[in-house]
Amino acid sequence: MKSEKNKLTDKEEEIMLLLWEHGPCSIKELIPHFAEPRPHINTVSSFVRLLEKKGYVAHEPGRYGGFNYFAVKPKSDYRRNAVGRLVSKYFGNCFSMVSQLVEDEQLNAEELRELLDMIEQKK
Repeated sequence: MKSEKNKLTDKEEEIMLLLWEHGPCSIKELIPHFAEPRPHINTVSSFVRLLEKKGYVAHEPGRYGGFNYFAVKPKSDYRRNAVGRLVSKYFGNCFSMVSQLVEDEQLNAEELRELLDMIEQKK
């Protein structure tokens, strides 16, 4: 399993989802894509720098100065690792049980996320 330092917090994951959808963009261009109440630009900037340290984000010079940030790791890679962590955490590495449900089309990705959310709420 990957190192815990590469695991994303909820806020980091939210920023990554926005960068995968809207990047490359500056921090200022990223802010309007957040739901209300929007975080302060300094808060987003701090999280983006942390994501850079973790190797998820890189930057390039912007057209008008400053930097444009973009996702380095593909969303599909992150999703695969995240699902692996969830299955390990909640199903005790019983991948065969979960994979069989998915293979039999009895459980899709959204249903799996809902199931894991329900489990998390029970804790």
